[in-house]
Amino acid sequence: MTEVIEKTALKFERIKPKVGARILNSKEELLSGELSQAIRELLEDAGVLVFPAINFTDEEQIAFTNSVGGNATELRGEQVFKISLDKDVNQEAVEYLKGSLFWHVDGTMNPMPIRGSVLSSKVLPTWGGNTEFANCYTAYDDLPQETKDRIENMRVIHSLWNSQLYHCPEPTLAQLEDWMGKGEDGTGERELPLVYKHPSGRKSLILGNTAERVVGLSSRESAKLLHGLREHAISEPYHYVHEWTLGDAVMWDNTGSLHRAMPYDPDCGRMLHRTIIKGESWG
Repeated sequence: MTEVIEKTALKFERIKPKVGARILNSKEELLSGELSQAIRELLEDAGVLVFPAINFTDEEQIAFTNSVGGNATELRGEQVFKISLDKDVNQEAVEYLKGSLFWHVDGTMNPMPIRGSVLSSKVLPTWGGNTEFANCYTAYDDLPQETKDRIENMRVIHSLWNSQLYHCPEPTLAQLEDWMGKGEDGTGERELPLVYKHPSGRKSLILGNTAERVVGLSSRESAKLLHGLREHAISEPYHYVHEWTLGDAVMWDNTGSLHRAMPYDPDCGRMLHRTIIKGESWG
C-alpha cells in the first residue's frame, strides 16, 4: 500500500493587489521548513509578508530567517538587532536609526545586499510608530517603457552621510566627517544600479534616502529623477502601512521594497527585533 504524504500548503490572503500578503499558517508550520520556497516566491511577488501575532522568540526568528534564505549577521556581529531609540539599549545606533523615519533600503553601504528582513514587535509605542512599505517590483513594472529604457543601465551613488542629512540637515564638520568615514572603504559611499536585476529575472528600483546622485547626470536632473521615481514607487497602488500589534512579525524583500517608520515618541521604549536574510550581489 502506497503511503500518502500530504505537504503543508502556504495559506495567505492578499492585502492589496500590488503589495502585501497576510500569512495564515501556524508558527509550527512556518518553522518546519516545508513552506520556505513558497514563502520566498510570495515575498518576491507581494514585497511584504505579515505574520499576525506570531510571537517569535529570538531563537525562532533566527531559525525562520535561516529557513528562508540564511540569517546574515548584523554589522556588529549580532544575529538579532534591537531597533530602539532607547540609548540604554542602542547608544551607538540611535543617530543611525533616526534615518529610518525616511524612505530607505537597508544596507546600501554593505558589500553584499540584504536580501530581506524580518521585524518582530516586542514593545509597542505609546503613539505612532507604524511602518510603511512600498513594492518597488510592481512600481517598476508599471513605469512607461521609455522610462524603463532610459534608466535601465543607470548607476547611483549611495552614501550614509546623505541619509543623515534628512534628520540632521546642519551637521557640524566633525559629524559630517564621521558619516563620510563609515563604510567598507572609509568613504561612506557605494555605487549601485538604479534598476536591480533579480536572479528570477524580475526588476525593481533601488532608491531611498541614501541615494545621493545619478552617475553622469547633473545634480538638478539627478534629483528630479530620483525624487520622481520615489514619488511613483510610494504612491497608493504600491503602498502599505502596517499598524503593529504586539507579537506581529513582518518580512519584506529588501532589494524590492522601500520602507520607513512613521514618527513616534522617542522616549516610549518602542522595540522591534530584526533579523536579515543574506543577499548575493549588487550587480
